[in-house]
Amino acid sequence: MKLRQVLTGLLGLFSLATMAQENTNQSLFRQLGTELPTPNVYRTGAGAPGHQYYQQQADYEMKIRLDDENQRIDGEEVITYTNNSPDQLEYLWLQLDQNMRAPSSMTQLIKKSEIDENSTLESVEDLFWEFPGGFHIEEVSRNGADLSYTVVNTMMRINLDRPLRSGESIEFKVKWWYNINDRMAIGGRSGYEYFPEEDNYIYTIAQFFPRMAVYNDHDGWQNKQFLGRGEFTLPFGDYHVELTVPSDHVVGATGTLENASSVLTSAQRSRLREAARNQDAPTMIINAEEALENEGEKATGEKTWIFEAENVRDFAFASSRKFIWDAMGVDINGRTVMAMSYYPKEGNPLWEQYSTRAVAHTLRVYSRMTIDYPYDKAISVHTDRIGMEYPMICFNGGRPEPDGTYSESTKYGLISVIIHEVGHNFFPMIVNSDERQWTWMDEGLNTFVQYVAEQEWDRNYPSRRGPAYKIVPYMASPSDQQMPIMTNSESILQFGNNAYGKPATALNILRETVLGREQFDYAFKTYSERWAFKHPTPADFFRTMEDASAVDLDWFWRGWFYTTNHVDIAMTEVEIFQLNTLNPMVESRLDSLRDQEERRHIGYTRNQTEIEETVVESDEAANDFYNRYNPYQADRDAAAAYERYVASLSERQQELLASGMYFAQITFENQGGLVMPIILRAEFADQTDTVIRIPAEVWLQNETEFTKVFPFEKEVVKIELDPFLETADTDLYDNYWPAQTEPNRFQLFRRRSRSSSPNPMQEAGN
Repeated sequence: MKLRQVLTGLLGLFSLATMAQENTNQSLFRQLGTELPTPNVYRTGAGAPGHQYYQQQADYEMKIRLDDENQRIDGEEVITYTNNSPDQLEYLWLQLDQNMRAPSSMTQLIKKSEIDENSTLESVEDLFWEFPGGFHIEEVSRNGADLSYTVVNTMMRINLDRPLRSGESIEFKVKWWYNINDRMAIGGRSGYEYFPEEDNYIYTIAQFFPRMAVYNDHDGWQNKQFLGRGEFTLPFGDYHVELTVPSDHVVGATGTLENASSVLTSAQRSRLREAARNQDAPTMIINAEEALENEGEKATGEKTWIFEAENVRDFAFASSRKFIWDAMGVDINGRTVMAMSYYPKEGNPLWEQYSTRAVAHTLRVYSRMTIDYPYDKAISVHTDRIGMEYPMICFNGGRPEPDGTYSESTKYGLISVIIHEVGHNFFPMIVNSDERQWTWMDEGLNTFVQYVAEQEWDRNYPSRRGPAYKIVPYMASPSDQQMPIMTNSESILQFGNNAYGKPATALNILRETVLGREQFDYAFKTYSERWAFKHPTPADFFRTMEDASAVDLDWFWRGWFYTTNHVDIAMTEVEIFQLNTLNPMVESRLDSLRDQEERRHIGYTRNQTEIEETVVESDEAANDFYNRYNPYQADRDAAAAYERYVASLSERQQELLASGMYFAQITFENQGGLVMPIILRAEFADQTDTVIRIPAEVWLQNETEFTKVFPFEKEVVKIELDPFLETADTDLYDNYWPAQTEPNRFQLFRRRSRSSSPNPMQEAGN
C-alpha cells in the first residue's frame, strides 16, 4: 500500500478535495432542447397528453372465411372511421401488410444477395420468389358505389369525393382475399404450420385485413412502408368479427366469444366457468385425449365463431383441430382475467406445465409495473420458431423433442417468449407507440419489464437481457457496427442488441443505479397510466420519466439513446493519505518505522547476517554522542508545544487530529464517452467494506476527468469501481486498486464450460 503523509496540516488536506478542474466541454449534460419537439396543446412539456390531445378511431365489422383446403383467407369488412382531429382529410390511408409477400414488393426487391463458390442450390433457389402472396382487393365501396383507390406497395390510399371534416365519420367497405404463407418454409409473423403425418394445419393468422393507418398530431399519416422489420402502428377501435372455419376447428382470438353456446360444448363451457374459479392451476377445457381424437376425424362442415372487442388496436386469431386448450383465472386487483393456452400434442409436456402459468404470472407483474390489465383474457398459442403479439393473443415457439424431453434452454426460452409476447399487450397494444418508427419503444420497454418478471419467476432465472454486464460485448463493439437507439426500425444494425437489449439495459440501470427502484417504478407507472390507449412518442417517455421523478435525465437519454458512446470509466491514479497528527510522540515513532522500511534493501538484509561485527559494535572508542542519540525520541519542549497547539484548536479540529483517518484521492477518467454514476467499494484492513455512490452529475464541468477525495476512518487496502457490474463498464482492468487482473476470454471459457449434453433430461432417460 502506498502511504503518504500530509505534512501541511488541515488546510492542505482539505484543499485536495476542492482541486480546481479545467472547465471543458459540457455538451454531454446539455438539455435535449433541439432533439425533442416543442411542447404544444397536444403534448405537454411534462410528457403528458395536452388539453387538446386527440386520436382517431377505426371500428371494424368483418366476415372472414378460412379455407382449409386451399390455405386462403377471404374477407370483407365495413370500416367506420371517425376523424377526431382538427384537420380535414382529403384522403384515407390503409395498411396492406400482406403485400410485402407479393413477388414484386419492395421487400423482395431490396433483398441483398450474393453468390460465391460455396453457394448451394438452396441459396440459389432463394433468389426466385415464387409464393403468390399479397392482398387481392376485389372491392372498395361506399353505399354500393365504388370508391377510387390507389395501392402503393403496402399502403392503399382511398380518394374521397369530398374531404372528411373534423368530427365527421365515414363508413366504407373493403373485400379481399390472399394466400396464407407457410411459416416453416418462408417465415412470417403469421401463417400456417403443416403436419404431414396427419395432414393437419395450425393457423396463426394476423395482418389478415386492410387496416387503417394512424393519423396524429406530430406525423400526420403514418405512411412508412412495411418492409418486414418495423412492425405496426394502428388506431384504436371496436371490432365485431365473424370467423368461419372448419366445424371441428378450435379458435382462439382477440375479443370476447359472443356465441359460445353455438361453438362450444356444454362440458367445455362448464370447464371454463370452473377455470375462472380455480386460480391455483390451469383447468383443461379440451384435454389431450379429446384433441387427439378431434385431429384424427376431419369434419366437412363449417362453423362461425363470433368475437367482439372494444378499444383494441388490432385483431388476430388461431385456428386448428389439433388444439389442447387450458385456462385459469387470474386476480387483477379484484377482477378475474382468464389466462389461456392453445397447443397441439407436440407441445407437451412443456406447454401443459408452463404456458398458462407463465401467462398468469406475466399479467400480475406487468399490471403492478404499469396498469391493471384491462381485457378479459390473454392467450398463448403454440407455434414453432415464432414469437409475435396481438391484443389478447400471442403466438409462441418452444417445442420439446418428439420423446417429450427438452433442454434447459428450451424450457426457459419458452417461458421467456411467453412473458415477452404476453407483455406486449401492455407495450404497444395498450401504451400504443409507433413500432414502424421506434422499435425500442415497444421492444425495449417490454424487454425491461420481461426481465423483472423473469427474475420473479425463478431466483436463478437465466435472463438473456437486463443486467448491465450482458450488454457489454455489444457496446464494446466497433462503432461502425452500432447505431443509436433513436434510429428508425429499418435502419438499425444488430437489431436485437439495439432495439431490445440496450434500451432494456438502460432502463434497468436507470432503475437500479440512477433513480432507485421506488422513484423509477413511480415514474414508469405514471408514463404507462398517462399513455394507456394513446399514442406516445419518445419525447413523451423521456419527459414523463423526468417529470415524475424530479431528476434531470437529459444526460442519460443523450448518452444511451442518441449516441453510440460506451461506458469505460478508469481509476487512473489512487493515492492514500493519512493526516499528520503533529503529535511528536506519535510522529517520531512513525518516522522511525518509515526509516526502518527504507532499510529493507537486499544489501541491508544480507549485511545483518554476513557482517559479524561492525567497528562501532567492537570498539567503544569509536562511539560518540550520535551513536547513542535517538533522533526519533521527542523532547519535553516538543511535547509541551504540541499540548499548546491542541488547546488552540476547536473541538471538531481536535477530533480530526486524533482520528487517524485515511484519505483516498482518486482520479477518474471517462474513456468511453458515456458519463455514469460512480460506484465504489472500499475494503479495509479489518476485512470490512463500505459502498459509496456518487451521482453522474459529478462529471459536470469536466466530462473527461475529475479528482475526488474520500475519507475513511479505517485503513483502506482495496478499492473497486463498479463492484456490482451495474454500469456496463466495458473495461474492468482499470477498475481496481491495487491493480487486479481480470480473467481473459480463454480462462473464462475454461471456467464456464461444462461437459454436459444440451438435453440432460433426454440423456437421463426422463
